[in-house]
Amino acid sequence: MKRTLAALALLGAAVLPTQAEEVGKVGVDWLGNDIVIDAVTDPKVQGVTCHLASFSRGMIDRLQKGNWFEDPSNASIACQQTGPITIADIELGEGGERVFSERTSLIWKKLVITRIYDKPNNTLIYLAHATQVQDGSAKTSISTVPLFAGNVNWTKGKPE
Repeated sequence: MKRTLAALALLGAAVLPTQAEEVGKVGVDWLGNDIVIDAVTDPKVQGVTCHLASFSRGMIDRLQKGNWFEDPSNASIACQQTGPITIADIELGEGGERVFSERTSLIWKKLVITRIYDKPNNTLIYLAHATQVQDGSAKTSISTVPLFAGNVNWTKGKPE
């Protein structure tokens, strides 16, 4: 029974979006606002690391503006090959697959990274964007990782 529960927990963790690791923080004003830089690895694509820069509001800014529970949707992304690429069973449809999600408000808004496979150009596209229940944001950032190098391994074979 314990083995079954442990296996289910590992399986559940494998399908959840990955977590970010903060690698830098730059203060931008005296109100405590920061630009935070996170390293995000794709859970289904080994050898690719995305660096995500986003804005984190300080407490003084939150108190002044009255919007206590929300950070802006602004984000920038850059993804690069950081080792041999091994691609697991990824979504191949045009809607892609969410690989990272982080709340930017108490309830409704999230900062998301979605991976899309561009088959004709043999490229992974990483899109940073916000999701909201309504009034979705048009603020986006995009980065691509070409897969033309010889050190790309598809665990289930390259899609034809």
